[in-house]
Amino acid sequence: MGAKLLYYLFLKPISLLPYFLLYRVSDFIYFLFMTVVPYRKKVVIGNIERSFPEKTKDEHKQIRRKFYRHLADLFVESFKNFSISKSSVDKRLIPKNQEVFQSIFEKGKGVVLCGGHYNNWELLALGVSDHCPMPVMAIYKRLSNKWFDGKMRETRGKFGLQLVPTVETSEWMAGHKDEPFSIIYGFDQSPANPKKAYWTNFLNQDTAMYYGPERHAKQFDMAVVYGKLRKTKRGHYTMEYELVTERPNDFGDGEIIEKINGILEDEIKRAPEYWLWTHKRWKHKRPAELIQ
Repeated sequence: MGAKLLYYLFLKPISLLPYFLLYRVSDFIYFLFMTVVPYRKKVVIGNIERSFPEKTKDEHKQIRRKFYRHLADLFVESFKNFSISKSSVDKRLIPKNQEVFQSIFEKGKGVVLCGGHYNNWELLALGVSDHCPMPVMAIYKRLSNKWFDGKMRETRGKFGLQLVPTVETSEWMAGHKDEPFSIIYGFDQSPANPKKAYWTNFLNQDTAMYYGPERHAKQFDMAVVYGKLRKTKRGHYTMEYELVTERPNDFGDGEIIEKINGILEDEIKRAPEYWLWTHKRWKHKRPAELIQ
């Protein structure tokens, strides 16, 4: 009952506001983040300082301020997705080099589409099905509230995206192995089990990474494509698709992960304020048995 009230009395009405009013709400949220309620401030400061040890304290603070400004925008833009129109998505998310999908599709292959929690990935979820000639599936973690989980799936999938819970991923992919499809991987979250993760250096820190993108690309012989999501102005983004490989099994263990990590790291260094610094990305330590 609480989730329904939150949705109908708060989230849905806010989503119906025009963008110029939504961004006034964002300005207020940003003020709260920087003064009254410094959202996960210690996590943000620690993540930024460890990721950019070469930068000064003032530079760290500047990144943090810009990040909170973007995060506030991301909140209201995500609210907007509950009622956003298809024409508005098409106007605000401009694809580049989407022809790469057609080339892969014509060869009868599927695509592992990789990206990080960088810029507005929720808007990407609404627009990506139009960029790709094959069905697009995204992996997600079920929400504890069943009603809100259904509403979230309804919102993200209203323009064609199929959402599959994490525990059902392999079964879904096996059931669709005879037809080309694209699977989206937001690969930069912290794995649940550090013993089964791939460990590497990312943003100057020992980091656990999901094997999933590489494992599934090799298992189903799928091309790997990276999506560079960039912000052009407030509420407007481009999505540039970059082919990583069409031959995943030519790569050694961990090499594909290293490639996509490298692309994401370059994007973060180019404009660090657009990555999700509130995430407790480095909460795991490398298990002793994996230390070489």
